[in-house]
Amino acid sequence: MNSQNNLKQLFSVPVIVAALGYFVDIYDLLLFSIVRISSLKSMGVSDVEMMATGEFLIRVQMAGLLVGGIIWGVMGDKRGRLSVLFGSILLYSLANIANGFAGTVTQYAVLRFIAGIGLAGELGAGITLVSETLPTKLRGYGTTLVASVGLMGAVLANYIAKTFDWQIAYFIGGGLGLLLLIARVSVFESGIFLKVKEQHVERGNFFQLFNQKERFVKFIGCILIGLPIWYVIGILITFSPEFAKAMNITGIVAGDAVMFSYIGLAAGDMSSGLLSQIIRSRRKTVFLFILLTLVFVLIYLYAPISSSTQFYVVCFLLGFGIGYWALFVTIAAEQFGTNLRSTVATTVPNFIRGTVIPLTLLFQLFRNSFDILTGALIVGVITIIIAFWALRLIDETFGRDLNFLEED
Repeated sequence: MNSQNNLKQLFSVPVIVAALGYFVDIYDLLLFSIVRISSLKSMGVSDVEMMATGEFLIRVQMAGLLVGGIIWGVMGDKRGRLSVLFGSILLYSLANIANGFAGTVTQYAVLRFIAGIGLAGELGAGITLVSETLPTKLRGYGTTLVASVGLMGAVLANYIAKTFDWQIAYFIGGGLGLLLLIARVSVFESGIFLKVKEQHVERGNFFQLFNQKERFVKFIGCILIGLPIWYVIGILITFSPEFAKAMNITGIVAGDAVMFSYIGLAAGDMSSGLLSQIIRSRRKTVFLFILLTLVFVLIYLYAPISSSTQFYVVCFLLGFGIGYWALFVTIAAEQFGTNLRSTVATTVPNFIRGTVIPLTLLFQLFRNSFDILTGALIVGVITIIIAFWALRLIDETFGRDLNFLEED
């Protein structure tokens, strides 16, 4: 009976809808990486300018995520988790539909920025809602389920991009988001949040993260442990055709690299989530997966890969190594009180996505000074070292009761 009740809670409406929401979020977030070459070619971008223009557009999209992370995070604590889910989905859905009509790089950039703002709200609000509605013993399983289902959005995005023109792929992404709004109607607000709302305490004060040293250090630690994740996605996977060319490997398609890496990421998320439940430690699990990421980065850059099949297998391994994404967001949600939880759980993943901006600039600097492989290695080692250091700054949160507040 207890087992049946656990399953019923685990597959409750908030968890299922959060998982579907993240599925659409990932579809839209990664679609640019998948259709980058075909869409930019249709706008007249030359092969020589392709990488630099792609880096510019991904930086613009991530800048939108940075801005959106703060907006939606604060709103989630002030107005509720559901208001963020509705507002963010509507914004990124409309922006993606408009993106299908873009005819110039400037239009593309503006719409990716707006879409980035919208995309920033989905994961943090969903993870916060699931964390607060599930009992402590099921929390890790619930957030793992959300991430694992959501990450498969990359597979659909790749399939759609291969089947239809890039414009249609954007239209479909926007349409999926609008359909998701209908499903959101059946979701209820977090009971923990509603209790805090009745207490009239200050909620969603972003600057509260900076007025105490201990709180600020934890916030920074939560962000930086995820640095290797977006180094891998934003550089190694997004520009996989260019890396393959440097390795003399032909036939590599960015969409396939994204798809295989995200299948690996889903497998990694399931494994890290289950492992953290078994060994009863978030931090030890993250340490192991950062170590795995280092190993797979070295294999990607320097192993004697000679075929596209081997290359895609390594992309899968890279995805598995960074498969602590759900755990990373769960840790952020568990570190802070209810009156700041949405702010943190939404800003942290989007701030780490935003690190793609300095990471791509660093990569550009080092690859121009050395070569593409050495440049990527230097940036990767820097992210790994920082992530290991940051892991020391955060608390172990396994089994923590989330019904608490942050005091001034």
